[in-house]
Amino acid sequence: MTDAPGFYEHLTFNAPLSDARADALAGRLAAAEPSTVLDVGCGWGELLIRVAARAAGATALGVDTEERHLARGRARARELDVSTRVTFENLPGDQLTEPADIVICIGSSHAFGDTPAEALAALKPLVRPGGRLVLGEGTWEVRGPAQPDLVWDDVVALPSVGALTDLAVEAGFRPLWIETANEDELFAFESGYLADLEEWLLHHDDAEVRARADEHRKRWLHGYRNAFGFAYLTLGVPTYV
Repeated sequence: MTDAPGFYEHLTFNAPLSDARADALAGRLAAAEPSTVLDVGCGWGELLIRVAARAAGATALGVDTEERHLARGRARARELDVSTRVTFENLPGDQLTEPADIVICIGSSHAFGDTPAEALAALKPLVRPGGRLVLGEGTWEVRGPAQPDLVWDDVVALPSVGALTDLAVEAGFRPLWIETANEDELFAFESGYLADLEEWLLHHDDAEVRARADEHRKRWLHGYRNAFGFAYLTLGVPTYV
């Protein structure tokens, strides 16, 4: 029994992403026959590894600043026998300069500024002409009643899926595929995040951890659940620009 809650132990992806959606996405990306794949703010790089496993001969790089995530990614790459083609580096995303055929940035646009528009502008030079950017970004869609006092200000400020797609087009990308996390994926993500805390609390009477879990669950179920979403945009860079 550890003396602290787990660290993302109950999540396959650090995003509301199911195995089925991830595999479909990886298959579409691999079909583009990339030579290089880059994941910015990769966490443990599960999607990056799945793309590399399907894209024969492609080399892949995941960058993040959390060493515990990177260690998990390296172990996973060895498990799937792609560690000779998939590497992980402790590096901030805004220090990258070398473009790739496929760039993945899921939940990490904050590395490039405060807005999706800033992130799209910074990411575009990292995608080779004819290449693809997979942008995973939180969205705000008013689907039902929410209690504003339970929702963080930066969440309310998120764009809708339509507005996010418009920003991508304005930045020079072409939207090749637009999809959003469904309710099951969103519930699985929130439950998986909280599971580290809740499993630990079964054996530890810790008021601080209990308050942290209770606050997050309350904000999720009674605050942002009906309006917060998550979009996955697969964006192409034209070769003629």
